Amino acid sequence: MKRPLTIAVAVFAALLPAMGQRTDILLEKGWEFSLGDSGTWEEVRVPHDWAITGPFDISNDLQTVAVVQDGEKHATLKTGRTGGLPYVGKGRYRRVFTVPEGKAATLLFEGAMSRARVIVNGTEVCRWPYGYNSFHCDITSALASGGGENLLEVELENLPMSSRWYPGAGLFRPVHLITTSPVHIPVWGTYVTTPQVGKESASVRLETKLVNLTEGESVSVETQILDPDGVPVAVSSTDRTQGNRVIQEFVVASPRLWSPEKPSLYVAESRIVREGVTVDVYRTRFGIRSLDFVPGKGFFLNGELRKFKGVCNHHDLGPLGAAVNESAIRLRLRLLKDMGCDAIRTTHNMPSPELVSACDEMGFMMIVEPFDEWDIAKCTNGYHLYFDEWAERDMENMLHQFRNSASVVLWSIGNEVPDQCSPEGYKVARFLQDICHREDPTRKVTCGMDRLDFILDNGFGRVPDIPGLNYRTFRYEDAYSSLPQGFILGSETASTVSSRGVYHLPARLRFNELSPDHQCSSYDLDACSWSNVPDIDFSLAEDYPWTLGQFVWTGFDYLGEPSPYSTDSWPNHSSMFGIIDLASIPKDRFYLYRSVWNTQSPTLHVLPHWNWKKGQNVPVFVYTSYPSAELFVNGVSQGRLFKEKAVEKCHGDQRDSLQLHRYRLIWKDVQFRKGEIKVVAYDADGAPAEEKTVRTAGRPRRIVLSVDTVRPEGLTADGKDLAFIRIEIVDRHGNPCPGASHLVRFNVSSQGRYLAAANGDPTCLDAFHLPRMHAFGGKLTAIVEASETPGILHFTASARGLAPATIDIPVVGR
Repeated sequence: MKRPLTIAVAVFAALLPAMGQRTDILLEKGWEFSLGDSGTWEEVRVPHDWAITGPFDISNDLQTVAVVQDGEKHATLKTGRTGGLPYVGKGRYRRVFTVPEGKAATLLFEGAMSRARVIVNGTEVCRWPYGYNSFHCDITSALASGGGENLLEVELENLPMSSRWYPGAGLFRPVHLITTSPVHIPVWGTYVTTPQVGKESASVRLETKLVNLTEGESVSVETQILDPDGVPVAVSSTDRTQGNRVIQEFVVASPRLWSPEKPSLYVAESRIVREGVTVDVYRTRFGIRSLDFVPGKGFFLNGELRKFKGVCNHHDLGPLGAAVNESAIRLRLRLLKDMGCDAIRTTHNMPSPELVSACDEMGFMMIVEPFDEWDIAKCTNGYHLYFDEWAERDMENMLHQFRNSASVVLWSIGNEVPDQCSPEGYKVARFLQDICHREDPTRKVTCGMDRLDFILDNGFGRVPDIPGLNYRTFRYEDAYSSLPQGFILGSETASTVSSRGVYHLPARLRFNELSPDHQCSSYDLDACSWSNVPDIDFSLAEDYPWTLGQFVWTGFDYLGEPSPYSTDSWPNHSSMFGIIDLASIPKDRFYLYRSVWNTQSPTLHVLPHWNWKKGQNVPVFVYTSYPSAELFVNGVSQGRLFKEKAVEKCHGDQRDSLQLHRYRLIWKDVQFRKGEIKVVAYDADGAPAEEKTVRTAGRPRRIVLSVDTVRPEGLTADGKDLAFIRIEIVDRHGNPCPGASHLVRFNVSSQGRYLAAANGDPTCLDAFHLPRMHAFGGKLTAIVEASETPGILHFTASARGLAPATIDIPVVGR
């Protein structure tokens, strides 16, 4: 066998420091990959999703099933349920690495999809079936002697009928090689809590685990607490001669409390000193904040009442697939932050550590959730196959990995599990909740429940600390009065469906209706049979103190689950639930949420576009944080509207159209005349505050580019940083062309490479990885990746009949 990238091994070995120091090296380069039994190996970089390049095909994921959680009673043929991508099959990875003589070594896999088998020098060192969970294995005994080369092999397999959405395939999250002295703190070996939190002071308790400490051996654990500026604010030194756990307590004066508005983070830096020599250094990042759930009153963060303004998100990154990329995650979170979102539920699996870390730093509260099924199947080859043997181990890994994260405020034990309907299901729920309480008694536990008649009758709903309801808004009051906990969390809400820039007439509430174009209307009045429009959830959060807020399904469109076009409706293969589409372009609904959630910056958004047939009656909607606005068509006023206050509390009826006027301004029938519509918004004093204009677009003439990067100065020259380039087709006056669908081609030169593109069309079968993509609604997004060399990345977009556009992106040193 060819030794892959031997030169990379030499470089890697040179990075390892001297004996006695901890190293954590990402194994990114130097991998070879083989798909199935082909025997052909190709060089790849990890994280890697081998299925995202497709091709899309109806035969990849045909499933004849009844989706019970959606209320189906009879099995029907489902298409596009897992994105129409070829994720089923086996993949093998291999690479070589070295570890200096005398070092202990651990491999940490942040996620491997799925049924992982890890082999070092021919010896199986671990197995882990669940693809979403992180796991680690001590490989010290399997290493080559004398610090020589070691061969790492990873075998993975995705079974058919194993998922309800696109799961990804391969080593889709980072792999770490951690080397330490024999005596060290293991992976996830610390646990920090803040038992008392106040404005004047806070107590910090740190529990540290040691491994390979021989009986009677003396070591010292020296820890200093660093504030968000890196300044030491507390210290402790503890000698240990027996046992493997050390507990240290600190007092931090005038603590800077973590919150979504001010995500302040501290670090506990622990040194293991043996015979006067530091043999290990371990850093634990944490936040100081208090969490209180008061029955009948709600959720309090740091003593202040607030309601969750959250979204649910699947793990895929759209055209990038399941392969984790930190800059893509942070760019997505930045969009959500601008919308006013302050919380994320990780549905329905353990998140990537990169997401949790970003939420810690950027200020998002999190519900971390592990499972979509327990011991009763949803999918033929789903998690129920592993539950009895692996559930506790999976839960422990999740809890140990993320319990120090400031952003995590709740654990979830599952989503819409069939056990809800079982007379014995409450026992399984209690088993999982008890694991959470045992490993982390500082946080409460929720569960996403949707079978209300069952969970109110069989005791299941009484188990979670925080009862989470998925939809069923018309049962909120019933559930609150029937359950003892004293609050209801909207653990999954809305499921409004829309296609960016598509407007179906007439604009009315529509449930599970299908259209010939296989799209849903961006008037934001389309929902599935079980769901509702956003206005209902806004009203419930506003009207009742015991509602804790909501987690919208979903923040972003994702691959798979193309409801309502899931029953033999190919080519639909991506969801339409997102507030933001698969190309990371906000839909109209983004501004509806922003108008309610973002209290720091005003919102004024007008829909639809203004390209219609002469004389056609077109509803005009305005989403705004201002109390009133006036609409003009070619300068002629169509009247001033005010948001209507509720006459009585909302009772959660999903078809309650009266709630719409609390949050939207609607001019029902505006006769189209070529030209422009203008909206003038008025503040609370009745003074004009802001205006927006939408004009009739002419023929498409040119392409306009804009770019979004994590760093405002450009891309980082690390070979991983991404730029999201928005491509928009406009007329000669610069007006967006809503019907443009040109095939746009991309070219990248100099310091970077083209990576992927998407247009947000759930029916588009253009391959993400090829340097061309059709526009949808006149827009699309291309994603480019920086090289490791500083310079200028040149990007050009061109299409037949349009003037091309070029943009230069600086690639700067780290």
